[in-house]
Amino acid sequence: MSAKAIERKRWRNDTGNQRIYPLCQKTPTTLAQLCEIVREAEDDGVTVRAVGSGHSWSDVALTEGILVRPDGLRKPLEIAEASLQTGAGAPEETLVQVQAGMTIAELNAYLQARELALPNMGGFDGQTVAGVISTSTHGSGIAFGPLSDLVRSLEMVAARGTVYRIEPSDGPTDAAAYRAAHPDDRLVQDDDWFDAAVVGIGCMGLIYSVILAVRPLFYLREIRAMSTWAQVREDLALGSDSPVLTENVHYEVLFSPYPRVKGKVETVECLVTTRNPVSPPEYRRDHRRSRSLLMELAARFPLTPVLIDWAARLWPKLCPWMITQAMKALVNDDYVNISYRVLNIGAANYLPAYSAEIGVPIDARHHHLQAVERIVEVAEERAKLGDAYHSSPISLRFVKATGAHLSMMQGRDTMMIELIMAKHTVGGMELLDAQEQALYRLGGRPHWGQVNTLTGSNGLVASMYPRYADWQRVHEQLNESGVFDSPFSKRVGLSSAKFDG
Repeated sequence: MSAKAIERKRWRNDTGNQRIYPLCQKTPTTLAQLCEIVREAEDDGVTVRAVGSGHSWSDVALTEGILVRPDGLRKPLEIAEASLQTGAGAPEETLVQVQAGMTIAELNAYLQARELALPNMGGFDGQTVAGVISTSTHGSGIAFGPLSDLVRSLEMVAARGTVYRIEPSDGPTDAAAYRAAHPDDRLVQDDDWFDAAVVGIGCMGLIYSVILAVRPLFYLREIRAMSTWAQVREDLALGSDSPVLTENVHYEVLFSPYPRVKGKVETVECLVTTRNPVSPPEYRRDHRRSRSLLMELAARFPLTPVLIDWAARLWPKLCPWMITQAMKALVNDDYVNISYRVLNIGAANYLPAYSAEIGVPIDARHHHLQAVERIVEVAEERAKLGDAYHSSPISLRFVKATGAHLSMMQGRDTMMIELIMAKHTVGGMELLDAQEQALYRLGGRPHWGQVNTLTGSNGLVASMYPRYADWQRVHEQLNESGVFDSPFSKRVGLSSAKFDG
C-alpha cells in the first residue's frame, strides 16, 4: 500500500467504547471491488475487516489494516431465477436476496413494500444484515433459531479475492446453471461448510450478499405484565417444553437482580412479555398502535441518560429502585402492530448503554433457572464488595438450537441473558465480568458482538463449542492467507493461519 493510500481516520463504535485508527477505510459498491480490496491487502501484507453499523460493544469489528464500511452495499438484488433449482425453498418460504450492508430497518421496509416479513428479529433494527448473521444475533421464541437460520445461501469474498457461494447440501442453487454463469466462482453446497461460514464472525471473508427465507406480512399483539421470579421459575420448570414457551410464539422476561425482600430470590420482580400473531381484521379493529407514549418520549429526551447516570453515580443504592420503576413503566396490556414494529423494543434502544450477553443451556439440569439465581447472588456480592450495582433490567430470551458451529445456540436450546449497563455505570465492567465468569460455570457461551473477556490462552472457546475443530477446518481454507485475522480473532484464539504473502 502506497503512503498516499494511507488515510488514518478514527473509526469508533456507536457507544464509543471501541475505537481504532485503521490504515484506511473503504466503501466498495460492487463485488469486484470487494475482491480487489482483499487482493490489495494480501499484496501489501496487511489485514482487512468489514464493519457493520457499529452496534457491537466488543472488539469484533476492529482491524489494524483496511476497514471496509457497509454503506455502499445496501441494495436488494434480483435472484437469478435461472440459477435456482426447481422448487427451491420450503413451500411456506419466499426467497429474497440482499446485499450484506443493508440494515435490518431497510430490509423490513423493503419486505413490507412486497407484503413480506422476517419470521423473527432481535429487539433493534439498526444492525446490518451481515452483522446480525455473523454474530448469531437472535430474537426470543423457542420455535426460532438465531437470524443466521434464515440464510439459505451466502455469497462472500475469501482469501485471494476468490468468490464463494456457500449453501447447505440442499441449498437453492442449481449447481450446473450457476457454474455455467459464474465459471470463476466457487459454489460449495455442503452442510459443514455452511454451518461454519454462516456464523463466521468476520473471520471467513467479506460477505457480499445473502439469500434469506422470509414469510408473508403478519401482525403481532404484545402484552407486558409484572410477575415474580417464584412464578416465572415455575413457568419455566419444564425447560423447552414449558407451556409459556410452546404456547406463545414469543416469550421473554426482564428482571431486577435485587429481590424485593433481601435474601429471598423468589421475590425478584419480573416483567413478562408475550407476543402472538393476530389476524389482519383484528389488527384493523385494534387502535392501540403504540406502547407507552410517556416512556417513549422519556427515552428519547436528551437529558434522560444524563439524569440516570447522575443518579446512579451519586446514589448507587438507588439502582434497584430505578430498575423496578423502569420495568413498571413498560407494562402494557395490548399493543398491536406490524410484526417488526412489535419485535423492535423501541425508544429504549436510544439510551446509551453497553452489555454482555451469555447463553446458557435450557436443559434437564435446570441450568437456565440456576443462572438467574446465581446472577442475583453475584449482584448482592458485588453491591457489598464495592457498591457496584446493575443499572438496567436483565433480559431473558429463549432461542431454538442451531447447527451453526460457533453460534451461542449450537446444538442446544438456549436462554440468552443480556446484562445491560447504562454507559457510565460505576463498576459496570467489573460487575459484568463477575457475572460472565459465573455463567460460564453453568455452560454459558458469550455473544460475540457484546462485551466478553474470553482469551485464546484459556482454551475456553474450544471447550464451549463441540464443532470448533470443524469451524477451524473451513476457516483455514477461506482465510488461508490470514488476511481476515484481527485483534478480536487473536484475542479469543480463532486466528490459525499465518500470513504468507
